[in-house]
Amino acid sequence: MANRDEFRAFVIEALRTLGGSATVLDVTKHVWQVHEGDLRQSGDLFYTWQYDIRWAAQYLRNNGYLKSVNRDRKHPWELTDLGWQVDLVALVSSAKKRRKTSN
Repeated sequence: MANRDEFRAFVIEALRTLGGSATVLDVTKHVWQVHEGDLRQSGDLFYTWQYDIRWAAQYLRNNGYLKSVNRDRKHPWELTDLGWQVDLVALVSSAKKRRKTSN
């Protein structure tokens, strides 16, 4: 079962697999191919996951894991050096910790 915190890792995982740069469509296709079962079991998130993936990408851009797209929706998503190096488990668990402390 997937949760929003994991979408950040899904985006980075997809981009790493796709060579570091890909369109939104290719990223979401990859996420679906790899995580379909988790997405189907995620309750209401199943209906919003593609939207949530875009918010995850925005978070990753704001925090230096993805390069800026300069508001160009057609621009591919691209990893930065930090995006290539980040530990995906640590990325997800840091999001969960932040969410718990803000509640």
